[in-house]
Amino acid sequence: MLEAARTPGLNVYTYSEVEDVSGFVGNFNVKIRKRARYVNNDCNGCGACFDVCPAYGYDEFNEGMNPRKAIYVSFAQAVPSIAQIDMTRCIKCELCKGVCEVKAIDFDQEDEIVDVEVGSIIVATGWDEYEPETGYLGYNVYPNVITQMKLERILAPNGPTVGHLVRPSDGKKPEKILFIQCVGSRDLNMNTYCSAGVCCMISIKNSKLIKQHYPEMEISVAYMDIRAAGKDYEEYYTASRKEGIRYIRTNVSKIQEDPETQNLKIIIQNTLSSTRLKELEYDMVILSCAMVPAKGVEKIKGILKLETSQDGFFKEFHSRLNPIDTKIPGIVLAGASQSPKSIGESIAQGRAAASSLARLMWKDKYRILLIRATVDKDRCAKCGLCELNCPYDAIKTLADGAEVNEILCRGCGSCLANCPSEAITLRYYREPQYEKQIDAILEEI
Repeated sequence: MLEAARTPGLNVYTYSEVEDVSGFVGNFNVKIRKRARYVNNDCNGCGACFDVCPAYGYDEFNEGMNPRKAIYVSFAQAVPSIAQIDMTRCIKCELCKGVCEVKAIDFDQEDEIVDVEVGSIIVATGWDEYEPETGYLGYNVYPNVITQMKLERILAPNGPTVGHLVRPSDGKKPEKILFIQCVGSRDLNMNTYCSAGVCCMISIKNSKLIKQHYPEMEISVAYMDIRAAGKDYEEYYTASRKEGIRYIRTNVSKIQEDPETQNLKIIIQNTLSSTRLKELEYDMVILSCAMVPAKGVEKIKGILKLETSQDGFFKEFHSRLNPIDTKIPGIVLAGASQSPKSIGESIAQGRAAASSLARLMWKDKYRILLIRATVDKDRCAKCGLCELNCPYDAIKTLADGAEVNEILCRGCGSCLANCPSEAITLRYYREPQYEKQIDAILEEI
């Protein structure tokens, strides 16, 4: 991030979001809303304001497991290292303003709209962790049932417990831990897809990490099947078993808590070795939740006029032959915006996206096939069916009739099929041409 921020010609807009996109390939106009931080760019990140701030909020970076001040830096390595004020927590005492030596605090600051002209766009919205319903497998009911993202922050050296694995309920080191796989995925009632084996590999990685620090700890993984499809992934999985991590092929449907010890009781059956049900007790349970589309995808979808697949991720032009481009020329996908992906796959697709646009942008001209829809405005009834059915948002109904944007149009013919007035034709694909071809074929017969 720091290297990116220091790269000449690369403008980084943090704490910002895209408001609107107009135009077409080579000529996009993007409106970016820079949200008010209430701290200007003179801030040097000294932290003096943090010490005097009496108001607290939840630390989003640490999954809400510890507090942070109302004035704060998002995380230690944030770029730029500038404070921001959470106005939902701020009590307007202005103590921060009094101690700021560079006078960077500005309570009158407002959002700013920035217009940027770009030739192409890469959509890299990332992903979010699936959040189970309250009560499902004890989530949000029993404090010792947490998700993988919370475990990641607990194990992190800069996390809420400085890397020490402790139970949220009492701060004690757990002796027995259970990982439960496929929470929110491969389920007809939640998400039917698999998260590309990412959940499996995260469980293997975290269980190995815990075992290295606490060799005496008992670690089990409840799974349907381990999907370790990747270079050396199967060997990594085998190594974890050799280290004593136990894998139980089972489905966990219910968890109960012992009110005295706050331990978690689970009834399971190892379908590979036994037909009997067993009640096991664990100190902590880790839910390996699905990867789901990032919050805000629906807004970006509307702004860019893109489509999403059944799973909610952005839809590519062709799932096998062209998984990078979208239906809009000049807009491509990268990483988990298109589907659940591992870090390696995300890097590969990011490079492919950059390569795809580099090939497009280095040329002076963008060539298109002129197989495009055309409208006879004298016959157009202005019903708007063509605009409604166009998958590329290439047709607009105006006062004098429908108008086709030849850059956005891809010549699919959807408008032609839906036009009740037969006012739309496809260039090079008019009916008299087909009639002549049919006549020629029949003459030969």
